[in-house]
Amino acid sequence: MNAGFGSIVYNQPMNKSAFTDKVYSITRQIPKGKVATYGQIARLAGSPKAARAVGMLMKQNPDAPQTPCHRVVSSTGQLTGYSGEGGIKAKKKMLIKEGIVFNGETVDLSISLWKR
Repeated sequence: MNAGFGSIVYNQPMNKSAFTDKVYSITRQIPKGKVATYGQIARLAGSPKAARAVGMLMKQNPDAPQTPCHRVVSSTGQLTGYSGEGGIKAKKKMLIKEGIVFNGETVDLSISLWKR
């Protein structure tokens, strides 16, 4: 039987708490100077179709900056949402300070994507 997170269905049995713990643990591993995508984190957490659930968890991150949710971007490199003070402008400023390469408003994933 598959467990769900809202309308997201996991490929393997997993409860919300286990998924949440995995997502935050993976996010804490993203090094400075790199970003991960919502889908990449979902795959690494064992639920490849749960990118939106990852986004919701980043929005609700109770442990920033130890869990660096600002290092998570869309699959196209766009900065989508940031609930921290200053919004997306602050997210971009933090990423630039950490060495992330941008093409305009989009992260250059060919350079800055975390290879995991």
